[in-house]
Amino acid sequence: MSFVIASQIVMWIAVLGLGLLCLALARQIGVLHQRLAPAGALALQQRAAVKVGDPAPQLALPTLDGAEVRIGGAPAGRSQLLLFVSPDCPICESLLPAIRSAQGAERNWLDVVLASDGEPQRHRQFVRDKGLGKFPYVLSEPLGRTFGVAKLPFAVLIDETGKLAAAGLVNTREHLESLFIAKERQVASLQDYLEGRSRITASTGDGRG
Repeated sequence: MSFVIASQIVMWIAVLGLGLLCLALARQIGVLHQRLAPAGALALQQRAAVKVGDPAPQLALPTLDGAEVRIGGAPAGRSQLLLFVSPDCPICESLLPAIRSAQGAERNWLDVVLASDGEPQRHRQFVRDKGLGKFPYVLSEPLGRTFGVAKLPFAVLIDETGKLAAAGLVNTREHLESLFIAKERQVASLQDYLEGRSRITASTGDGRG
């Protein structure tokens, strides 16, 4: 009988210890989330005809369904998000839910355009299979070269003034949202913003020293 009581006491002590350990780990995870910087879209070092801050080219391109979409020129004072994708890109497919979400959440100021190049029939099948009929979809190799697209999925954000606000490789929802943050902060990328803050912090610290 005494053995059973002792084992119960030891068990409850172990449970309480595990509970305290879980609380400590949860607190440390919260601290790490506060210290970690948000993941910004990867700005690739590519040769592009248009740089961040430059006016985007004003183009009128045909879509897969025979309509026409205008790139640049700040139509009705709205911003445009160009997402370069491919039917053969698994990461592009995984990013589609985030694109649909952005289309709904940011519809007051943002228009989303999908872009690629290659055989039109393959892309029409891609649109049907993935339910992308609500998005304008253009095929234009020169458009990709203009913005220095070398890897996919690649996103380009043109602001309401018709200037290139941000661009980069977007592998996750966080990468995509970082383009919007970069636009709000008026920086080329979220990395540039964070690096600028680090330099300010470092110089302030040196001055105090």
